[in-house]
Amino acid sequence: MPGIRIVGESVACESTVKSDIEEGVAAAMNDVIEGLTRPLTPEEKSPKQQTGKTARVAFKGNIQEVNQFYYRKGWTDGLPIIPPTEEAVAEMMTGTDLPPDHIVATIIPRKGKATIEKIAVNAVMAGALPTHMPVLIATVQALDDPKTRFDTFEVSTGSWAPFLAINGPIRNDININCSSGALSPGDIANAAIGRAVGLIVKNIGGARKAIEDMGVIGNPGKYSLVIGEYEEASPWEPLSVERGFKKEDNTVTIFFPNTFIQTVPGGTDAKGILDTLSGMVTGTMSSLILIPSWAKVLSNEGWTKQKIREYLAAQVSPGRTTGLPGAKSPQRPALDKSLMILVAGGPGSFIGLLRSAGPGFFENAFVTKKIELPKNWDKLVAKYKNLKPNYEKY
Repeated sequence: MPGIRIVGESVACESTVKSDIEEGVAAAMNDVIEGLTRPLTPEEKSPKQQTGKTARVAFKGNIQEVNQFYYRKGWTDGLPIIPPTEEAVAEMMTGTDLPPDHIVATIIPRKGKATIEKIAVNAVMAGALPTHMPVLIATVQALDDPKTRFDTFEVSTGSWAPFLAINGPIRNDININCSSGALSPGDIANAAIGRAVGLIVKNIGGARKAIEDMGVIGNPGKYSLVIGEYEEASPWEPLSVERGFKKEDNTVTIFFPNTFIQTVPGGTDAKGILDTLSGMVTGTMSSLILIPSWAKVLSNEGWTKQKIREYLAAQVSPGRTTGLPGAKSPQRPALDKSLMILVAGGPGSFIGLLRSAGPGFFENAFVTKKIELPKNWDKLVAKYKNLKPNYEKY
């Protein structure tokens, strides 16, 4: 492909000030015309392709030296990493039957090849376990699905973060927290899976902060935003079954919120819960996290997930704004199809709301992928199952 000429301009992103727009366009127009009409140089006509192989060993040193080297290279998320040694990466790859050079997907923006080995490298760096590999592979497959609109969310100014909802028996096999503090720090599975996804996107996909990832404010959810549905405590069918899978299937569902809100309902009956939600609902609310006790209150009064969606959809007027410049909320029918309702969390009284550009806004949708387990799964689970906090009594 010929080289691309870039012209800088001064108009603020999403500006609505007509005078600033006209001034910026006028200032850039001569450069645009010159860039379009000047003959291509030989190098622009035929850019030289880079050749050669990258060395497998990037650096040798102690743990502090390795971390400083990785940080200077821009390969970390700002936190210390576990060095991805040959031995550690080989152990990580015992979490799949796929060969190391198998390409799971290509990841934007640089279309990096997400091989099993590269996924394992980033999983080791994040502190993940081999039992997390099946989830990471399914997540990378989901990122490659055009319906996620990952191509928009990952490089947007909106600071969208990947949210992973996990269903199926794997939640208990790998100790995914579905109860109290599920979105808090402290659980390897929830924390390391989400962190590994962030490193995969950064290192394989090439989404560098303020270069390709243009998030204006940023989002702490990009460190990790992983939860399991508390299926055992839910009065309704799991999200995975709603999405066409069997209850015994292991799945991961992904979408990209940029806001997380917690609120306390105004009453402990169905009316109090729904009235509270009605005051907060918008066409961009993508996920509602109900603690088991509130789910049971609603279920006992005859509310199904679909009835809740329909009720909340009726509260959103077609002209109600989304908070996005110049945008209107989707029409009412969108919310009754797109709102994800998860039962998760522990005892208490809070409700969680995750807001995104709701499914359909950017022609996007929730994407659910089945998690495939390796043949040695039972042995792997037995090896890592008891790796969990054992707090001192005081």
